[in-house]
Amino acid sequence: MSEQEIKVPDLGGVDEAEVIEVSVAEGDTVEQEDPILTMESDKASVDLPSPFAGKIVKLTVKVGDTIREGDVIGSIESDGDTGSDDEESADEEDDGKEGSENKAETQKAKSKQGKSEQSPSDSDEASDDDAQSSEAKSPGGKSSGGKSEPESKTVKVPSLDGFDKVPVIEINVSEGDEIDAEDPLVTVESDKASMDIPSPFKGKVEKVLVSKGDEISEGDDLIQLLVEGDSEEQGESEDGNGKKEAAASGKGNNESSSKSEDKPSADGKRDDAQKASDADSSGTDDTEADPAGASVHAGPAVRKLAREMGAELSRIKGSGPKSRILKEDVEGYIRQQLKRSQEGGAAASTASGIPAIKLPDFSEFGEVEREAMSRVQVATANNMQRSWLNVPHVTQFEDADITDLEDFRKAQKAAGEEKGIKLTLLAFLLKASAQAMQAYPQFNVALDMDRKEIIRKKYIHIGIAVDTPEGLMVPVIRDVDKKGLWELAAEAQELAAKARDRKLKPAEMKGACFSITSLGGIGGTAFTPIVNAPEVAILGVSRSAMKPVWDGNAFIPRLVLPLSLSYDHRAVNGADAARFATKLSDLLGDIRKLLL
Repeated sequence: MSEQEIKVPDLGGVDEAEVIEVSVAEGDTVEQEDPILTMESDKASVDLPSPFAGKIVKLTVKVGDTIREGDVIGSIESDGDTGSDDEESADEEDDGKEGSENKAETQKAKSKQGKSEQSPSDSDEASDDDAQSSEAKSPGGKSSGGKSEPESKTVKVPSLDGFDKVPVIEINVSEGDEIDAEDPLVTVESDKASMDIPSPFKGKVEKVLVSKGDEISEGDDLIQLLVEGDSEEQGESEDGNGKKEAAASGKGNNESSSKSEDKPSADGKRDDAQKASDADSSGTDDTEADPAGASVHAGPAVRKLAREMGAELSRIKGSGPKSRILKEDVEGYIRQQLKRSQEGGAAASTASGIPAIKLPDFSEFGEVEREAMSRVQVATANNMQRSWLNVPHVTQFEDADITDLEDFRKAQKAAGEEKGIKLTLLAFLLKASAQAMQAYPQFNVALDMDRKEIIRKKYIHIGIAVDTPEGLMVPVIRDVDKKGLWELAAEAQELAAKARDRKLKPAEMKGACFSITSLGGIGGTAFTPIVNAPEVAILGVSRSAMKPVWDGNAFIPRLVLPLSLSYDHRAVNGADAARFATKLSDLLGDIRKLLL
């Protein structure tokens, strides 16, 4: 056994990423490719897989840390012959002869020992397995480790997820650069997101064939690259790993039928592509196999491809050895989803048939100035448009008499100053909303229209919309039903301050079941907030005002708070929405009921 360092691999063109979850602890035993931690950049979140199988000896990172490519995040105790690809290649080159002799002696000893038990056909199969295992250790299946003459290759633009004429916003290489497989060549930007186009080979850049601002499509020439003759096979790292695993699983199994199932054919890559094509043409949900959170078996290059294409690996069925997900599986899944979308399936965006708005030349009418939207503004615009177009919105309006609530809240001012907490109306709204969600659990669900399922949540996390100079931010307060008013007020105050200072972590803006947005500090009497899908409801709060209320004998002045409850009519019917709004009004009108 030997102790190996665990290093951060290529982050897909991202300088740094934040650790949002640590999946293992010191002392845990992991398999190769098991997720060690989850990290998140400004582009996407991705798992960092274990480079080896073994026992975690040390972890030097925690949630919230920022990591970069090449950083050492811990160490793992693994078999002595386990190492990186570079070490493995060096071992093969320096010790190839010694390894061959040792292997021959080992096989001869095994042959002697099991001669009486093993049939000739079994021996042949064992030899085939050993040969295949040796082949998997050498790039391109070459045992000698020799390389052919370098050749010039033209790298073309791969599939762009159905987009055409995508602008190049950044060139990441220049002529003369030495690059590795999967290094980012250029960055392009569609109307959905920006993505890097990785190099399929390792080599030297001879010529860059595109410029910043060019519009490129699938199949266009990208760069001219001088590569070694076997670099193409090196770029397909998953194929080699798959062969190695298949050979290992095939050893020791003397039943030929079982061996033929575990061991891939010589043309395994072609078979995998055919499987992905079959899944694509079936039009069913065969590729969506693993539930969310299940362990995913895929190599770094496949994970990077899935991240760039926006595909969830947990929803893809692997066709490689031990259900390993291959590049062909990811591509087949994406083709299937595009086909389903174009055919108008349940997952199709209802925006697909809406014509775009053509803008006039505003400079004809006067002076104009253009400025780029911030990342927050772009994300908000996309989310709001997606929610508005996909969710059938209905808004229920209600008034709440908060006269007594306000008297109580103001009476707690001195206690709040001692605690350093400002007790605002929001704390009462959070508490009342959580209690109403417990009474009407249909407001605490999500709809999976692909699978025709309702996802019922057993927790109550509520998002609070915060207006910041950079745009709207929605931090999430967790387990609202389990917290008191002072605790809710303190947490809301802290999260709002972090949102305005742009110090919110990505994890602090995820997982909401329901949202509250208040315009009371600005004004207005009512509005229709947009449901933040996949949530099914949002509460809008306007400015309270003194109004005359009839008590049966006379009109008396009461402080009235306007409530606007927007909901997804697929999940909530109108009668339940009216009951929910009435429940909120009742709780806010007599806060003693919050204790019941």
